[in-house]
Amino acid sequence: MSDGDDKLLKLRAHDSEDLAVISALLQDALVPLGDITHLPHETSFIMAMNRYRWERSDTRQRVHTGVRFDTVQRAQFSGIDQRNRRQFLSFMAIEFQPQGNDLDEILLHFSGEGRIRLQIDNLSCRLTDFDEPWSTHRRPDHDLG
Repeated sequence: MSDGDDKLLKLRAHDSEDLAVISALLQDALVPLGDITHLPHETSFIMAMNRYRWERSDTRQRVHTGVRFDTVQRAQFSGIDQRNRRQFLSFMAIEFQPQGNDLDEILLHFSGEGRIRLQIDNLSCRLTDFDEPWSTHRRPDHDLG
């Protein structure tokens, strides 16, 4: 790294508060559909994306990031055309939904009403930046009007 203050993130989430932090950091990440994978034999769900570095308010940067959920028993896509593996999805938020039975749920929300529902045994999520950040001219902006 060229700047000592420019550390890459490595975070874990084991409860809903931890997951809310990861969700905020991933807002507006660009996710190639081809870089989303459910690995049933490993009970894992993985996404590679480039996220805007919200934690760095002094610069406009993006960085390649991986997100992994463990103990995933099932992944269901809705509102996402899975045939077009070259499309980019715009990530919005992660929502944890305890179900009160054996499996809880995580909802991954994307713009345009796309959603992925993960059924999990217990909450275990990791976020890992894995490349050098790069400058961008655009800061994500949302018209709330």
